[in-house]
Order: sequence, then structure tokens, then C-alpha cells
Amino acid sequence: MDASPIALDRAALFLDFDGTLVEIAPRPDAVVVPEGLPALLQRLAERMEGALAIVSGRPLSQLDAFLPVPLAMAGDHGASLRPTPGAAVESPPLPAPPIAWREEAERFAAGFPGALVEPKGHGFVLHFRQAPEAGPPGRALLEQLIAGSDAFLLMPAHMAWEVKPAAISKATAVEGLMARPPFAGRTPVYVGDDVTDEAGMDAARAAGGVGLRLQDAFGTPAGLRAWLARLESAAVSRA
Repeated sequence: MDASPIALDRAALFLDFDGTLVEIAPRPDAVVVPEGLPALLQRLAERMEGALAIVSGRPLSQLDAFLPVPLAMAGDHGASLRPTPGAAVESPPLPAPPIAWREEAERFAAGFPGALVEPKGHGFVLHFRQAPEAGPPGRALLEQLIAGSDAFLLMPAHMAWEVKPAAISKATAVEGLMARPPFAGRTPVYVGDDVTDEAGMDAARAAGGVGLRLQDAFGTPAGLRAWLARLESAAVSRA
């Protein structure tokens, strides 16, 4: 499927954040949200009776700060689900990695100026966008740390390695949201740009929908945002 229109009254739209809705930044806290994007997402969600969700590896607190409008969200790769705006956050019981793992990763990052470790509720991320030489040895270190643990896995991302619980993924996020209103009974459409999104795409396809790789369907985040704007404009024209 390419960037064709979708039926807003029958679709459930799942959108990744970093690299999909917004351009990748050198640091996670340096992301720039284009003016008008939160309001556009809110209008689309209203047209879809709430069946639009942000599915991200970021914590919900960060997503809320970047997108301060009422939206359904799945944060931390599905570790935190908010199926409707204002609903209680649902979080399955998950293990936290040993503090010693993160401390070892932080000591490693300190040896590579520009590398950094981002703590998360149930894991952490080693970012090396500004220190590419840290990528291969960083992977080796993290693989060594989690060796022998079935509870955690190492997941590649944009110039980053993430240690996360094996029990959650963007697939579990999509499945959890599709199991309840307002998503249940609709056709899922998942848009993402990274290997972390492939599970979400697969879950959408397994439920009879589609998974769209940003680069193939839209080219860039700006291309996706233009598509979303056209969807909203077309809905207004038909109203």
C-alpha cells in the first residue's frame, strides 16, 4: 500500500513518533514538533472517533509534553497503554533491568564524547548518533550484559541500542489497543520508520490491516504530515 487515502470512519491509525511524525534529532530531548501538528492529530482523532494512537518507545510523559492534546497513546513500546484520552494508564507487570547494567552502560558512554544513556521505566537506551564509533563496542557490551537473561532483549534503533523487556513490543501495543473501543472492529493502519516498528506493522497486517514503512510510502516525516493534512482536509470537504 502506498500513501493512498484511508476511510477515517473505518480505520484505526497507529503512528510512531520519532523519525515518523517528526524528524530524528541529535538527542532525544532536541526533537522539534512542527507547529500545527498536535492540533492536526487532535482533529484527525476526532474525525476517527478516537481511533488514532501514538505508538512510541518514549515514555508517555515525554509524548504528552511534545503532543499536548488529547490522544490515545502507547509508550515504552507498549509497557504503558492509554486507550483513550484521560483514561487510566495500563501497565503490565514487567521486570526492571539491574541498575548495574545501566551503570556499566553509562561508564561506557562516558568514554565516547557524544554518546549518552537514556533511562526508561523498564530499560534504557544507549544513543551513539553523535559518537558513531561507539556503536559496535556498545552493542557487544550490552549483549554481554543481558546474556543469559530471557527477560530482556537488545533492540536496534536509529543510531541506538535499547535494552527492553522481551514481553512487550509495538505489536503488543497494537494488539492491546485493537482489543478495545474505539479501535476494535476497525482496520488497523500502522506507520513507522524503524526496525522497532516492524512488530507493529506485522500486528496490523495480522489483524487484516496494513503496515506502512515511512520511507517507502511517504518518503519523509514531512511527507507523512502532508498526507495526514490531506486526510483531514478531505474529511472536512465531505462533511
